[in-house]
Amino acid sequence: MAPTLSGVSDPTADVVPAPSMLSGIWTIPNAFTLLRLLCLPVFLYVLFGLDNRAAAAWMLGGLGATDWVDGYLARRLGQVSEFGKVFDPTVDRLLFLVAVTAIIVDGAMPVWFGVAVLVREILVGLMMAIATVVYKMPRIDVTYWGKLATFLLMFAVPGFLMGSSTMPGAAGFEVAAWILGIPGLVLSYWTGIAYIPQVRRALAAKNTTSAEAVRSDR
Repeated sequence: MAPTLSGVSDPTADVVPAPSMLSGIWTIPNAFTLLRLLCLPVFLYVLFGLDNRAAAAWMLGGLGATDWVDGYLARRLGQVSEFGKVFDPTVDRLLFLVAVTAIIVDGAMPVWFGVAVLVREILVGLMMAIATVVYKMPRIDVTYWGKLATFLLMFAVPGFLMGSSTMPGAAGFEVAAWILGIPGLVLSYWTGIAYIPQVRRALAAKNTTSAEAVRSDR
């Protein structure tokens, strides 16, 4: 703590204010993420309104293939923001959950597979949300294996949809969906379980740091 003219330490002198969640909200990466989010109702309309599984599958595959673009733009343009760090993964998870649910309702995906995907995403999402919002856990980066699991499922899910369409070669897409989907599902559960000790360590480290800060202020 920095001393004042009176010789008494000022506990607020060395405190660096945390960046606001709304600072840097109007950026190109966040606009791109918003554009991807606005594609969600269009996807639902194409699938259920136009009853065009092939077009919906191509659209969903495109959304999955552009998952990396907003992060790349943020780093390339120097527009990384606290809002974007939360907005990007939230939109990704929302797109995925709604798409899987819609495809289950459409009947293009085996119910057991879709439910297994949804259960994992919801449980891991709740764990991270509670640890971050309630217990103020520092943000944990997604592991390589977690990214790989997401990549496999991002292409397996529209593959099931394409496999149920009338497009020529649809059967090949269904086979590819199973080839990608089963390893992706297994890997997603393995990485989900692996996040548990990471969360515990992050919370323990935060509590230790907080306790040391309290002792140093006394």
